[in-house]
Amino acid sequence: MQTNFTPAQLADPHMAASEKILRSCVHCGFCTATCPTYLELGDELDSPRGRIYLIKDMLEGGKPASEQVVKHIDRCLSCLSCMTTCPSGVHYMHLVDHARAHIEATYRRPWHDRALRSLIAAILPYPNRFRAALAAAWFGRLALPLVRRVPGLQRLAAMLALAPNRLPGRSPVEGPAIFAPAVPRRGRVVLLSGCAQPVLDPGINEATIRLLNRLGIEVVLAKGEGCCGALVHHMGREADALAFARANIDAWTAEIEGDGLDAILITASGCGTTIKDYGFMLRTDDAYAGKAERVARLAKDISEYLATLTLPAPETRPGLTVAYHSACSMQHGQQIREEPKELLRAAGFKVRDVPEGHICCGSAGTYNMLQPELSGRLRARKVRNIESTAPDVIATGNIGCMTQIGLGTAIPIVHTVELLDWAYGGTKPERLAAVASP
Repeated sequence: MQTNFTPAQLADPHMAASEKILRSCVHCGFCTATCPTYLELGDELDSPRGRIYLIKDMLEGGKPASEQVVKHIDRCLSCLSCMTTCPSGVHYMHLVDHARAHIEATYRRPWHDRALRSLIAAILPYPNRFRAALAAAWFGRLALPLVRRVPGLQRLAAMLALAPNRLPGRSPVEGPAIFAPAVPRRGRVVLLSGCAQPVLDPGINEATIRLLNRLGIEVVLAKGEGCCGALVHHMGREADALAFARANIDAWTAEIEGDGLDAILITASGCGTTIKDYGFMLRTDDAYAGKAERVARLAKDISEYLATLTLPAPETRPGLTVAYHSACSMQHGQQIREEPKELLRAAGFKVRDVPEGHICCGSAGTYNMLQPELSGRLRARKVRNIESTAPDVIATGNIGCMTQIGLGTAIPIVHTVELLDWAYGGTKPERLAAVASP
């Protein structure tokens, strides 16, 4: 794609990076075939190619974001399916991230939109606030049928619908802490505690620690870590995102330079995609660029790390049929596709691929709260495809997908690591209590 940025514009490293991305696009349109919003809406401006034209016009012209640009960029899930499809290697993720930051800096949203986004940014990345908000949401759910009928409150209704019926108790493995294996130590890792995940499903981190300890891996929950920054990053709040990133880098650097680390493990793939991008996000920060790059190199999804270990024979072979849902942040963002399925098969599960597995479920971080209508359509599409495989259980590696898909089906959905923990000597996941092994 031909561009006409001025030398003054290209002196900005963020603009220079986006200009390079724009020039790599050859207008082929392959991305439209795998873009969920284009498949649902059929609008060229709701495809990656269309959004690229809008972003180019906005950035190249030095324009503030328009209402049209904001509408179509807001509809983007950042599922990154287009990046997997693109034959030219267009790094759409970095381009749309830049566009969102530009929107945040130049566009004044309606007051109710600003209020909702500020509320999300002030609550979700903070576990204690999120826990309190979910407790309050339980009472709001009582009025959900009424809220759904009030025009303009669809997003509030979507937020209330996402709140669980029962809030899990606090986990006994909340950090900071070190969990040493009872067997000879084979390695030492940091585990990202996360922000939303330990509130919604603390059993995921518990299963991860149990499994790793049995395999001889010491697990550290580092002092000073927090949200990875993904939630605010995808809303264009770059200052907030970078503050979260720096705090995590400081916490993990202390462990790297202390007793050392083999890996930084993440059990929510949405977080993993962002942490692996810390090097790019902080590339212009002289104080953090090197440390950020080191952290990004050490970051691994839990399935990615387990695939590097020699696992023993399973202690339990449940024999269940598992529909594996590959989160977009896993298969497109991190290019991890086969490892989770291979681990499940080796543990004795019968794994089935989901038709249209490359299409997003509609969760996408805060998307199911900010774009509930489109998100609901994508969830229904995903659930139909999953149920067509007639599984006993659904497995995935992302808490957002678990929450989203779980609202649309009675089939139990669990994290991949929970099934692996069960097979290798752990406890049966609570969600599978009513599922009998064949």
